[in-house]
Amino acid sequence: MKNVILVLTFVVAIVAAANNKTRSSNSTKTFTDTTPTYEMKQYWLVFLKKGPNRSHSKAEGDKIQAAHMANITRLHQQGKIIMAGPIGTDNDTRGIFIMDGKDSSEIASYVATDSAVITGRLRFEILPWWTAKGKYEFK
Repeated sequence: MKNVILVLTFVVAIVAAANNKTRSSNSTKTFTDTTPTYEMKQYWLVFLKKGPNRSHSKAEGDKIQAAHMANITRLHQQGKIIMAGPIGTDNDTRGIFIMDGKDSSEIASYVATDSAVITGRLRFEILPWWTAKGKYEFK
């Protein structure tokens, strides 16, 4: 029995050493072969938050929401909103825009055209955000 345990321990040690050697050579090659090259681009994150005036009737709220969605569509068609969507929890933050523009004041001017912002149903916060422009290229 002692000999069986000794042989099994020896086999496990050999297999582990072989796997470790393979991983080391592959990880070095993977690291050097997959270094991404890309250019960073600044976008703007707009957090839409509950505003001070949320006492609208259902009919008024529906009208504001329809105009809000039309404004999002218009800004997207102009290339200003890259992505937009609601937050999936019921807290102060109601939605997010990812927008393209030269500075935060330009972005604020676009968001200020939103019916939900105009009526005080929503307020907003703008933060700069960088990500890779275009696609990642691996060499």
